[in-house]
Amino acid sequence: MQKEDLKLTLIQSDIYWRQPEANLAMFEEKVWEIEGQTDVIVLPEMFQTGFTMEHEGVSEPMNLSTFKWMKQMAAQTGAVVTGSYIVREKGEVYNRLIWMQPDGQFKSYDKRHLFRMANEHDYFAEGSDRLIVEWKGWKICPLICYDLRFPVWSRNVNLEYDLLLYVANWPAVRVSAWDALLKARAIENVSYAVGLNRVGADGNEIDYNGHSAAYSYKGETLAFSDQEEILSISLSKTDLNAFRQKFPAQLDADSFTLNT
Repeated sequence: MQKEDLKLTLIQSDIYWRQPEANLAMFEEKVWEIEGQTDVIVLPEMFQTGFTMEHEGVSEPMNLSTFKWMKQMAAQTGAVVTGSYIVREKGEVYNRLIWMQPDGQFKSYDKRHLFRMANEHDYFAEGSDRLIVEWKGWKICPLICYDLRFPVWSRNVNLEYDLLLYVANWPAVRVSAWDALLKARAIENVSYAVGLNRVGADGNEIDYNGHSAAYSYKGETLAFSDQEEILSISLSKTDLNAFRQKFPAQLDADSFTLNT
């Protein structure tokens, strides 16, 4: 079923440091604070631990506690629930985003660009495949944090997607880059771009100030927040399609092949 308007709900929150059970309980409370029906509920990067390289004791195989919690939340709310957490699989550890639908069907995306300044590449295996999902007539490309700095990976070739969606733990000290790049990704890809960041301080004493935001295909600010809150945004497919017809910049885009 296609929806002309897609409602996203971003849960911009502090995160208990390396405490999966506490975070699942906290986010569950916040999910039930959402007013009205929504189509997609978005949680931050590593929402059950915070951005930690110490994955021993907090990584999980697929189909365990966090996965089952996401499945339950999606079924009970009737919305997609998405966010990333630490997954252990076949001897490797991944910063993995799960796209969980209400019917229990799911897809996953493993973070492609690992944040070497925190040595993430020494602790996690990088992903090799980009994900584009279809939900209620919308095509959505979900990515993770540091991926935002690499425009080739997110390039909207032949308008493959309508919405570029980032989940993040992006520190306050570099938030000006987050603001600029998220808006740029919307403009250059003739799509909506939405990013969810966290707030608070983590166990490494790194501060986060949110700046979760939604930008239109023209770079217009549709929503913005720098405090702990639940932020809902409605995106218009009609407006997007009308702009693409009026300003078909995608027809002049450079063609290329991405080697992964």
